[in-house]
Amino acid sequence: MNQMQKTAHSVFGIFGNVTALFLFLAPMITFWRIIKSKSTEQFSGIPYVMTLMNCLLSFWYGLPLVSKDNLLVSTINGTGAVIEVIYVLIFIVYAPKKEKTKILGLFAFVLTFFAAVALISLLALHGNTRKLFCGFAAAVFSIIMYGSPLSIMRTVIRTKSVEFMPFLLSLFCFLCGTSWFIFGLLGMDPFVYVNNGFGSFLGTLQLILYFIYRKNKGKSKNENKSTCVVSVELGLPDEPNEDKELSNTNGAQNGHV
Repeated sequence: MNQMQKTAHSVFGIFGNVTALFLFLAPMITFWRIIKSKSTEQFSGIPYVMTLMNCLLSFWYGLPLVSKDNLLVSTINGTGAVIEVIYVLIFIVYAPKKEKTKILGLFAFVLTFFAAVALISLLALHGNTRKLFCGFAAAVFSIIMYGSPLSIMRTVIRTKSVEFMPFLLSLFCFLCGTSWFIFGLLGMDPFVYVNNGFGSFLGTLQLILYFIYRKNKGKSKNENKSTCVVSVELGLPDEPNEDKELSNTNGAQNGHV
């Protein structure tokens, strides 16, 4: 990369860090509520554990021993991993026994899987093979995370309401995906720009849907159902029908690359 390209690469990486940090911190509203009520109510803990997986794999991929010029990928995902661990531990503390066991099991699986990827890449792989192995693992989980809002978008179209899709989350999902997409292009790294290009595209679709249905911010046509919505947070309570799927998808809209 020439000097101008390096500068642009760093600028978009820093901007990506800022927007991703906003998304990582957004669930604080949810967890403050959990701590105050000393109950996880009907919130789902799965999105936070899966986002932790994505952060750990992306953090590892961004390290110089795996890939070059991706240290900014490691800084934000390392920060995100710490934040997600805190969320998961809080959830485990206040979750009912059955849910606690499930999340503990999933948490153990995530740590074991990450440890396996790290050890295999260190001990058995070298050079470009190591980068391909770690990059593929990180990209797969990143695409899964970015794909989670599809359920929310389907609900918006069905209800013709943006009640469950706050504008700021949609905006920052778009900005985050776009920043890392450009960062990956400038660094000529397909394991960064392909999955984040997908995220940028989905963020764009969310914003389009928001402006189409922006006047419908109140109750949807299912307004008689009991719903509990916290405006700018990640992870909504489970409800019997369409709201139930939101609890398993909103929490996955974290900053990830």
